[in-house]
Amino acid sequence: MIDLAALAALRAVDQHGSVVAAADALGFTPSAVSQQVKRLERQAGLGLLERVGRGVMLTSAGRQLVDDGGRLLAEVERIEADLHASSGTVAGHVRLTTFSTAMRGLVAPATRRLLSEHPALTVSLTEEEPWEAVDLVAQGHVDVALAHSWGDVPLAVPDHVTQTVVGHDVADVVVHRDHRLAGHAVVTPHDLVDEGWIATPPGTICREWLGRMYDGTGQQPRIAHQSREFDSHLALVAADLGIALLPRLGRAPLTTDVVAVEVTDPVPTRTITALHRRSTASSPAVRAVLDTLVALGPA
Repeated sequence: MIDLAALAALRAVDQHGSVVAAADALGFTPSAVSQQVKRLERQAGLGLLERVGRGVMLTSAGRQLVDDGGRLLAEVERIEADLHASSGTVAGHVRLTTFSTAMRGLVAPATRRLLSEHPALTVSLTEEEPWEAVDLVAQGHVDVALAHSWGDVPLAVPDHVTQTVVGHDVADVVVHRDHRLAGHAVVTPHDLVDEGWIATPPGTICREWLGRMYDGTGQQPRIAHQSREFDSHLALVAADLGIALLPRLGRAPLTTDVVAVEVTDPVPTRTITALHRRSTASSPAVRAVLDTLVALGPA
């Protein structure tokens, strides 16, 4: 009979391209993952991996086993979730990944409430960018993922993953207190075309939205400085080195050196979404996490 744990290890090797990377994702040693794959090869009576350069790839038999076995693993996950649902007890371990501002502004208080209300539940937290978070929950490496999307640009989510809207978060333009726009109640992108921006790197969702916000102005935002962390953006604005577009969720308290100004036409709004696999939909633990995130999420 096929060992399900070994099948999960083989799938991880396929997803990550090497035994070492799969071991790191699963929290095992490379030796343990290698042993699981070898056990699966003995059970199948066929070779499942072949070496390619420094990595490995599935043989045709390995590919068939992973493709067919993925459906089996999802069905086992659904059966386990239904069993827990029949007991009505919120228990077990939930792996939750999220983005940085939601970790500070939402997930930390939500996890505190969850652990207080459900003593038999444990939660482990990790931080990832939204696109990586979608992949992690889709591949079974986490149970719930929080992601965000800006404006009318939807997240690309596989069919076996379900989305739950947790809330909507608005961003403001943050400027130095001596900036010409510091006294304005509201600004539009047309007011900002000549400004130097402090922005996240290219390829990030926030950077893409900043570019889309300039649609209709005939220009692209001029990037003066780049930083991944919004706290660093605040420090750079306080030093009068540029302006920044900062979401309200998880934002550090503003110092007297900076001012937040509302933006309109369009209002920069991001939708915060919780993702989980359809096979875990009946899990009381997953449901408790989703309900708590929605209850505490931004309006």
